[in-house]
Amino acid sequence: MAAAAVDSAMEVVPALAEEAAPEAAGLSCLVNLPGEVLEYILCSGALTAADIGRVSSTCRRLRELCQSSGKVWKEQFRVRWPSLMKHYSPTDYVNWLEEYKVRQKAGLEARKIVASFSKRFFSEHVPCNGFSDIENLEGPEIFFEDELVCILNMEGRKALTWKYYAKKILYYLRQQKILNNLKAFLQQPDDYESYLEGAIYIDQYCNPLSDISLKDIQAQIDSIVELVCKTLRGINSRHPSLAFKAGESSMIMEIELQSQVLDAMNYVLYDQLKFKGNRMDYYNALNLYMHQVLIRRTGIPISMSLLYLTIARQLGVPLEPVNFPSHFLLRWCQGTEGATLDIFDYIYIDAFGKGKQLTVKECEYLIGQHVTAALYGVVNVKKVLQRMVGNLLSLGKREGIDQSYQLLRDSLDLYLAMYPDQVQLLLLQARLYFHLGIWPEKVLDILQHIQTLDPGQHGAVGYLVQHTLEHIERKKEEVGVEVKLRSHEKHRDVCYSIGLIMKHKRYGYNCVIYGWDPTCMMGHEWIRNMNVHSLPHGHHQPFYNVLVEDGSCRYAAQENLEYNVEPQEISHPDVGRYFSEFTGTHYIPNAELEIRYPEDLESVYETVQNIYSAKKEDVE
Repeated sequence: MAAAAVDSAMEVVPALAEEAAPEAAGLSCLVNLPGEVLEYILCSGALTAADIGRVSSTCRRLRELCQSSGKVWKEQFRVRWPSLMKHYSPTDYVNWLEEYKVRQKAGLEARKIVASFSKRFFSEHVPCNGFSDIENLEGPEIFFEDELVCILNMEGRKALTWKYYAKKILYYLRQQKILNNLKAFLQQPDDYESYLEGAIYIDQYCNPLSDISLKDIQAQIDSIVELVCKTLRGINSRHPSLAFKAGESSMIMEIELQSQVLDAMNYVLYDQLKFKGNRMDYYNALNLYMHQVLIRRTGIPISMSLLYLTIARQLGVPLEPVNFPSHFLLRWCQGTEGATLDIFDYIYIDAFGKGKQLTVKECEYLIGQHVTAALYGVVNVKKVLQRMVGNLLSLGKREGIDQSYQLLRDSLDLYLAMYPDQVQLLLLQARLYFHLGIWPEKVLDILQHIQTLDPGQHGAVGYLVQHTLEHIERKKEEVGVEVKLRSHEKHRDVCYSIGLIMKHKRYGYNCVIYGWDPTCMMGHEWIRNMNVHSLPHGHHQPFYNVLVEDGSCRYAAQENLEYNVEPQEISHPDVGRYFSEFTGTHYIPNAELEIRYPEDLESVYETVQNIYSAKKEDVE
């Protein structure tokens, strides 16, 4: 109808946007169009919110079409912030104009806070109380988060500092919300057996920037259940599991019928969908995240078992989790209901091993040792999550390259949310924060809690308290910003500038310079350990702080660096802390870094002109 009434919405848009008097002939003709045609024009996407505001003030007819809860403002909201529409129900009454205003205000507040972070926290890790401004914001948190996501999705090589702090803020907000949800979940009674829900909270906490939800994971599992039902129908077309409605299930008691379900599951999971245990890359944290298990179709025993358990229970097979040492298993009861059972009345299922069914003897053979009957018992949700987080904790301790120890920090948070009085883990957390030089006030709080729980830890606690207080005092004594001028006589030997992409002559890694010293400023122990004296120029030469492509930060001697003739982006998590943009040949320092090296940018331009322009001419 709209197409028949007007050749194109765009032909009418200029008339709408024009601030004409109501009696103008064009407008008079326009308002006489059918309502659905006018609505189509107003929702065409060519008009901004300001245009709609002006249009609605021209006459009663257009004001009625642009009512705050109508389709026009809903479309304005949808076009501007499409990702937010999933939070609204089609049946709800929504004042879309008001929602637009609130979201707009939240966006401005978000950008104001993000812009302030670089100046406030450039020289230190964002402190615990650094996020207090965010926690006190008015308005829906989802609006604030949406603006942060919009910042992260800005053009790839620009606004790097904004993205760096937007990511930190979003990470914090989501983790706080997830941790609160997990704590509430853990308060459920012991018979609450939503193993999948608990596993999703762990997944979300370790991957707060990913779009992970129980609803989406469950939908993927439901699609696997449908495939199993299709196979099951070929085995037994009258199987009771086929009558289960979506989201509803009951337990099937006949062993033969249960066996048919398990046969169909094994075929679909391992033969049709090619799920398998990840023996080649066993110690990879991705194996523990349920959304990754479904994407990659591989995992370790505990994650594969949770997937297997969830599908089996939806189809009426009452499998139970077994916290077996070294290899998580499921058990399947073969005994009579109500009878006294022992460990030999169960078959044990190895989901990691393609659903293989094991006897007690075969379980012991699997791990190469005899175990007591107690280890064949069923465990509750909290114990399953404890084991999952324990695995992540072990992986976090193995981290080598990632100097932020993010996985270790996340897994400690999760474990202590479940068991807040674990002294050894509290001590590990305090030592970790102390090692990273972050959150000294929180370190003191943790140490005080440890001392209350176990006075016997006085030695370790006292040492950390003393050095943490010294750290706090040193921070208080720091004054002003150290400015390094290349033109100063003592800096005459400095050849390279911040923002240049370099290559290490000996180790071959690519890096970007974010700081320099005229001579090595490290202590004697570091100089000795790094064998600096073996260098031709020793420690009496410029040294550079560099961000390396493997995620590490290093301190490199000038004689070991050279220009990278093929410059490329350095995928380091802290690039945005120091630089605002990557140009294709070098990084541009952000305002805070430029204050500290005010003459370097001009030097960078000269270097780029000499090195890369000359190379381009040679190629031509």
